[in-house]
Amino acid sequence: MSRITKKLIVILGPTASGKTALSIKLAKNFNGEIVSADSRQVYKGMNIGTGKVTKKEMQGIKHYLLDVASPKRRFSVAQYQRLALEAINKILKKNKVPFLVGGSPFYIYSVVEKWIFPKLKPDQKLRKELEKKSAKELFQILKKLDSKRAKTIEKENKRRLIRAIEIAKKLGRVPLLKKTPQFNCLLIGIKKSKEELKKLIEKRLLKRLKKGMIEEVRKLRREGLSWQRLEEFGLEYRWIAKYLQGKIDYEEMIKNLQKDIEHFAKHQMTWFKKDKRIKWTPSTHHPYRWAKKLIKEFLKK
Repeated sequence: MSRITKKLIVILGPTASGKTALSIKLAKNFNGEIVSADSRQVYKGMNIGTGKVTKKEMQGIKHYLLDVASPKRRFSVAQYQRLALEAINKILKKNKVPFLVGGSPFYIYSVVEKWIFPKLKPDQKLRKELEKKSAKELFQILKKLDSKRAKTIEKENKRRLIRAIEIAKKLGRVPLLKKTPQFNCLLIGIKKSKEELKKLIEKRLLKRLKKGMIEEVRKLRREGLSWQRLEEFGLEYRWIAKYLQGKIDYEEMIKNLQKDIEHFAKHQMTWFKKDKRIKWTPSTHHPYRWAKKLIKEFLKK
């Protein structure tokens, strides 16, 4: 097997762990550019709720795969993979260092392992049938079909659940993916204690609400997104949409949102913990200095 020479640095970790700030600092130091690996930041108009990096925060570092899709349309992992690989190769051609940064495991591994996706056309009849069911019912169906995928999926994301059931019914399990790695990867994970992460999630949530997150959801609704579609995006969009429809009150929205984001972070870690290649930031060291040393050694090889 020929040695993979193209190098890619991956910065991953749970939501609210500080991936954005760390990656920008590192990209500045190593003449890098950043490819986002976030399943909601690909959508235009979804900025505050997804924690999308602002122009000012970018500090002149070029970012790819932000605002590439309309929230009215479906955007698949396969579409993401194609665009991300294009962006990474573009960065390498400029003799710069590509950084893949995010917390969406499916997006990250579709690139790191270059999954070959099953060519599977949507089954509209099955989809229509499944649309009538609640997320809870869909999750139970998937659990029976593919318990492994059920462990890593967002339980409340109807769109993902329907697609997973569709693939599981056709192929027996999800995902049936071949791997053809293209890059020599250094995977750096940001680790936080459960308590620390809980506080960071709460702090970030209140900050986003102050910044106008509810108004952002209102605006998306005015632009033609259905309540169902907004709820499909999960987390912030799901609970704010419920609040705006009068299904829950403000306090309930915050309580459920905090709980849901914590659960989501736990979910992300379940995925990442399985990957023994990930080098986790030690709590005893400053993450930037530690990661900088690691990257320097990796790029020298």
